[in-house]
Amino acid sequence: MSDIIKLLPDAVANQIAAGEVIQRPSSVVKELVENAIDAGASRIQIFITDAGKTCIQVVDDGKGMSETDARLAFERHATSKISEATDLFSLRTMGFRGEALASIAAVAQVELRTRLADNTLGVCINIEGSKVTAQEPIACPIGSNFAVRNLFFNIPARRKFLKSNQTELTNIIQEFERIALAHPDIAFTIHTEEKPIMSLPSGNFRQRISGIFGKKIDSHLIPVEVETSLATISGYVGIPDSARKKGAHQFFFANGRYMRHPYFAKAIMSAYERLIPEGEQVHYFLNFNLAPSRIDVNIHPQKTEIKFQDDQALWQIILAAVREALGKFNAIPTIDFDTTNSPNIPIFNPNTDTVVQPQVHINNQFNPFATNNENKTSSAHSSTDNRSPSTTSNHRKNNDWQELYTTIPEEDFKISDDSTLSNVPTLYDKLSEEEQIIWEKNDTPCFQFRGRFIVTATNKGLLLVDQHRAHMRLLYDMYRQQQNEHQGVSQGLLFPQMLQLSPSSATTFDTLLPTLADVGFDISPLGGGSYAIQGIPTGTEGVDYITLLQGIADDALQGKLQAGDPVIHLISLSLSQKAALPIGQYLTPEEMADLIERLFTSSDATYAPDGHKIQILISTDNLQNYFN
Repeated sequence: MSDIIKLLPDAVANQIAAGEVIQRPSSVVKELVENAIDAGASRIQIFITDAGKTCIQVVDDGKGMSETDARLAFERHATSKISEATDLFSLRTMGFRGEALASIAAVAQVELRTRLADNTLGVCINIEGSKVTAQEPIACPIGSNFAVRNLFFNIPARRKFLKSNQTELTNIIQEFERIALAHPDIAFTIHTEEKPIMSLPSGNFRQRISGIFGKKIDSHLIPVEVETSLATISGYVGIPDSARKKGAHQFFFANGRYMRHPYFAKAIMSAYERLIPEGEQVHYFLNFNLAPSRIDVNIHPQKTEIKFQDDQALWQIILAAVREALGKFNAIPTIDFDTTNSPNIPIFNPNTDTVVQPQVHINNQFNPFATNNENKTSSAHSSTDNRSPSTTSNHRKNNDWQELYTTIPEEDFKISDDSTLSNVPTLYDKLSEEEQIIWEKNDTPCFQFRGRFIVTATNKGLLLVDQHRAHMRLLYDMYRQQQNEHQGVSQGLLFPQMLQLSPSSATTFDTLLPTLADVGFDISPLGGGSYAIQGIPTGTEGVDYITLLQGIADDALQGKLQAGDPVIHLISLSLSQKAALPIGQYLTPEEMADLIERLFTSSDATYAPDGHKIQILISTDNLQNYFN
């Protein structure tokens, strides 16, 4: 039998290995920026073209590389970070495997310009598909300048599976945020071919958080600081009032490296137990500084998962530190006995104050059908009326109600037999026989149950309608129609409101602005993730539109835009959910009848746009069975 096992060529092996390290353009940004940090850079610039598919350029002012090191850096497992396996447990650098540059060079066209401080000239190396195509001396500044062009040019299948430019750019910005937060002492800038996205000067950790997520978040942060023999934990957590259902900024860093750790995240949420509503989240930015021998970072190609030797003990430390911070800064809600604008109630003193029973004065001889003169006489002789006759006369003078009706025709007093406040308009002219619900031909009254359900009768049984979901369906159809026809009506605001989003959310939110304008929002971008809201859709005046827009941006950032008219559906659904009648809203019989009538002319009278049922019909047979 012939041998079947063969050694793969280096080019093929490099491309396979690159699939683990370089998955998308954001992976290239992460690897190149981490190398710049390890090189001691104090300023790092990133330039993105076509969401990284065409070009990714990272420029740093680190120590640079010699000609030999620059050539050797693109070989597999070539690194200056470690020399033996035991060095993995004393790592202080971001990279250590020596796979990143080799993987990038295997799937892209790379140009490197670098120079050491001691050299007059630097070196320029061009590599394409793991092959060096050119190398020459060149004049360049101290540091390194990487330009990665045409990512996955030699693997069309991989390039085809890249997402849209908006999605890839959002992933790049998210990766940039994690690295920039972990290293506030380094200045960062990131640009696209259209505009600069962020420019972050060097500073402290709190300044870096505000620089990325806006100054508003600074007032919502509480410092956390604890030092133990296992680790030093420092950073910030959000106050309970800043909790939100989605879009909370949550970051863990271990020795300057971003990590995901659901176990530690649960410790933080346990500290907020009974302080925030169930299902909501808070911001947190925590740094762990501990001995490298107590963690293992070599368990995932992306190095975002870290194994801790003392994770259970750290869990207790995190819980205690966050609880202490909440208590120290009075973030735990307390009973507020505020007496501002309260009525001044005098204190009763039984020794000096006397209690007098109130006296009721009644004129038993007053007759509303008698003339004014007769009432004057009875008032004058009444012993129970303390007022003088002249005062009573003046008081009654303008109350001659009989004269008010002398000029009204008698037919105006007649009430039509057909008038009633509980009539429900019939719908048979609009509904077909196939409709699930058919109204009775007789006028049917509507009743409201517990401020949520509308109860009425049909010829098939008893109908219960959820007023909130019914109104949501009507609003959803209206917003969809306005967006499709670009005829949204805007209500201008007297004072424009400011909306602040993170850079990653702002990048996605910019694509939603035309659709938001179609539905009635008047939003002007101001740069840096800031937006001025100058107008809102009519019918949403009582809605917290700042929270509404933040929720829309978070949904878009989390990839909740699916195929099939996604943006219009997302915005219409969010608006209808927030603007619909709240549970507990009182409705008059006319309003209930109008709501039900419009519901049965909507696109779907059975289900709300979020998939929940609007109505339930209890058939006559089932009702009868309840009494048998």
